[in-house]
Amino acid sequence: MKLKPFVLAATLAALGATSFATPTLAQEQFIPLLSYRTGAYAPNGVPWANGKQDYLKYINATGGINGVKIAFEECETGYATDKGVECYERLKGKGAAVFDPQATGITFALTDKAPVDKIPLITLGYGLAASQDGGVFKWNFPLMGSYWTAADILIQHLGKKEGGLDKLKGKKIALIYHDSPFGKEPIPALKKRAEMHGFELQLLPVTAPGVEQKATWLQVRRDRPDYALLWGWGVMNSTALKEAIATGFPREKLFGVWWAGAEPDVKDVGANAKGYSALALNPNGTEYPLMQDVLKKVHDAGQGSGPRDEVGSVLYTRGMIISMLSVEAVRAAQEKFGKGKVMTGEQVRWGFENLNLDEKRLEELGVKGVIRPLKTTCEDHMGSSWARVHTWDGSKWVMGADWYEADKSVLGPMVKEAADRYAAEKQIKRREAADCNA
Repeated sequence: MKLKPFVLAATLAALGATSFATPTLAQEQFIPLLSYRTGAYAPNGVPWANGKQDYLKYINATGGINGVKIAFEECETGYATDKGVECYERLKGKGAAVFDPQATGITFALTDKAPVDKIPLITLGYGLAASQDGGVFKWNFPLMGSYWTAADILIQHLGKKEGGLDKLKGKKIALIYHDSPFGKEPIPALKKRAEMHGFELQLLPVTAPGVEQKATWLQVRRDRPDYALLWGWGVMNSTALKEAIATGFPREKLFGVWWAGAEPDVKDVGANAKGYSALALNPNGTEYPLMQDVLKKVHDAGQGSGPRDEVGSVLYTRGMIISMLSVEAVRAAQEKFGKGKVMTGEQVRWGFENLNLDEKRLEELGVKGVIRPLKTTCEDHMGSSWARVHTWDGSKWVMGADWYEADKSVLGPMVKEAADRYAAEKQIKRREAADCNA
């Protein structure tokens, strides 16, 4: 029996294949999928990758993007920067319209390559914080947030818990972070907030992948910070929770970034993680119309990339959002450059810069309530910087009611300063108005 490309992709993924190629035809929009289904980060990387794939299959099952079907190829990086660059170099020549590097380190390595190859990078909730500035970073799109916005929102949340940001004065806040570009990114924003509000910031790096943290948590027990922020990924997160339990650190005082707040992070700890909170870029659950459609048109058709019960989980949903925004960028590009046509990377870059997902469009996409409205511009390549906080009740994540928006008055000058510094180092001129309007 001859398998369709997307069925074959799922079959090979199930067999542990690290890479899968879909033949790219002239009438297909090619979207490469970097992933990590192996190694220490696989428990988090697999649902993320499956969500990305399933959304593309869903679009194909519903007629494509204005009739243009999507071809994709998955390439295993193992979260390693060198492998990520290898995947990029191998796939870019196949007509790649966008890359989601899936790692901050890989993003750093590709940021200089993207302008040369004219392929946009979507780094939803991660990557280089300064790349929000589209005047310098023409090809980077840190949609929905960066690690600076995450850090800012977490401090806002702690301030609210204390009865005001001024009440943080004299407090001690520890940052337990993955010793990598990912983990180091929030430090400037946290230092800025510490300077503003008078709290002490304690920096505690954890060597990747994060399976050995005993010394770190003994230091936490000795210094007794008022709060601890967890900037972890993969096995580091569950290990941190286990060490917090072993050293008696209250889970109610531990707050994770949005990459430390998914089901794989807490499932091995269960009820003992009760009270632990993390940022949430999106909720979990299958009650949203898009999830119901994916279950019917992808999983019920036997084309799901992973198990059915994974649909609607935190990272699966985030993967779907990444693919959804990529598809919407292609759709926006088609409105300008021609419906029913395959878009180039340069045209899709224009689409990313002109996204406008209002409440009406989110409802049409079946994701109203999953994300906030998002609108990008030439100057703002993020489009939205809102997040909530959800808390583990011992068996499930419970979403907090409050939405927080990163404080532009704090972060805006920081972003511009960092972007200007990058531009000076790389000898890049800020874009002129004519370039933005092209």
